Amino acid sequence: MTTLLVFSNDEALRERVRMAIGRSPAAGIDSIRYLEADSAGAVIAAVDEGGIDLLVLDGEAWPAGGLGVSRELKNSRDDCPPIVVLIARLDDRWLGVWSQADAVILQPIDAVEVSTAVVRLLTGTPVAAGVLKETL
Repeated sequence: MTTLLVFSNDEALRERVRMAIGRSPAAGIDSIRYLEADSAGAVIAAVDEGGIDLLVLDGEAWPAGGLGVSRELKNSRDDCPPIVVLIARLDDRWLGVWSQADAVILQPIDAVEVSTAVVRLLTGTPVAAGVLKETL
């Protein structure tokens, strides 16, 4: 089973992410088990516990956003799982790079983009330039 943690203080966004990726996004990937977090502290605690294969973090979460959480995790853990961050504005793409996320997805969520990023990262296939949406 592959464990994916979705972080946002917006429950509807967490649900959209789960629906976009689904339980079995591609052949060769185990079924997805979802964990959800609505605070940065909960994300950090879950990663500390271990067993997370990939994180999807909302860059717009409040009061602490996924961009800062991504940077903190990438800078403090040698075994940090791959991270996808969701941004709301095209002009924030530089923050996605700053966050050291493995993929940056522009909202509104496109199911093909999100599931493609997740599959690429879970299979060890790099995401071009750290940004999935080539138009970014």
